[in-house]
Amino acid sequence: MSAEAAETPDEQGQARSGGRVQSLDRAVALLNAVATSSPDGRSAADLATACGLNRATAWRLLATMEHHALVDRNPATNRYTIGFAVSRMAATAGVDGLVRRAHGALERLSRTTGETANLAVAQRLGLTYVDEVAPPTVLSARWLGRDVPIHATSAGKAFLAWLPDKEVETLLDSPLPEFTANTHTDRDALRTELFEIRAQGYSEGAGELESLVNGVSAPVLDAGHRPIAIVSVGGPQDRVPPSRFGEFGALARETAQEIAAALL
Repeated sequence: MSAEAAETPDEQGQARSGGRVQSLDRAVALLNAVATSSPDGRSAADLATACGLNRATAWRLLATMEHHALVDRNPATNRYTIGFAVSRMAATAGVDGLVRRAHGALERLSRTTGETANLAVAQRLGLTYVDEVAPPTVLSARWLGRDVPIHATSAGKAFLAWLPDKEVETLLDSPLPEFTANTHTDRDALRTELFEIRAQGYSEGAGELESLVNGVSAPVLDAGHRPIAIVSVGGPQDRVPPSRFGEFGALARETAQEIAAALL
């Protein structure tokens, strides 16, 4: 018997593809197709056609990726979008490159507002600030490297507002601690606020994590309209009162859009 005849079907598939695993090639092709789909996602049938796969194979691969949160399926439409795990891994792997591309925009935001500008990414079940620019002439809190809860900061709420409902429910499943009298711990009220945040394009936080600190945030969105980072600007409530939220929110949104364009 020849060496080729002794190979298993899987080994033959790997040999023909230069040592690659055919099923993994197919899964990656599906994942890329999901990533380039519209914000509303695509059905399994559409994705199978786009990748040249039969529907049964595509469905099994998508179901496996959904189990691992690599894709997310809308139960109402059965359309697939990129899952939270992909954004989390991308943020973790690409922090250095993200910071390099975003730093100049943060500097301009801080200079324009006269306040501290931050960049946060998703880490585990919260957010971590990975870059910060503070004005040299004002005293400000240092947030760089800090992990913050997603329900009690403008950054966290901006992140939640652009996630699919299923992921939001998962992230808000555990008890929401109250840090100040202003912390939003009612899930129904928070869901309503997230809808409003998405409509206006930025979030607001008024003393929710620290009673004397206010801020606004906007998401850096990828091609699938998922948040890959969050831009924030804030400071003491006497310098960042609610009357300035609209002004600062618009600037944060513009900065986030600038960063997103630099990542393309």
